[in-house]
Amino acid sequence: MEHFTIATVAEQSPDFRRVLWTGKHTQLVVMTIPPNGEIGEEVHEVDQILTFVSGVGQAIVSGQERKVAQGDLVVVPAGRKHNFVNTGPNPLVLYTVYGPPEHADGAVHKTKEEADRLEEAGKDEPPTS
Repeated sequence: MEHFTIATVAEQSPDFRRVLWTGKHTQLVVMTIPPNGEIGEEVHEVDQILTFVSGVGQAIVSGQERKVAQGDLVVVPAGRKHNFVNTGPNPLVLYTVYGPPEHADGAVHKTKEEADRLEEAGKDEPPTS
């Protein structure tokens, strides 16, 4: 059994992205977006569910915009263009579940720049089995 006090784990992670757990069909990831930062506009071939732990931001999914804050949950179906932007003075902290996994098992990306670089280099691929 894996057990996480997820809000606490997410709040304690200073990393842009940290994979906490990877299963055959899903993956649990915590993210911290710094003030004035963003995840970056992207499209995944997997479904994604994001739950916001602290901070405030803007969710943009398929051209629709909505403010997000602690306790909000946003579903991004596969194939939808999306971005999440920190609009507040504090980090925007969240955890997300991908189905199936989207990132390398155990991946830790300290910054968005590092995450982008590793993705572009093909070094952030999900497990194949």
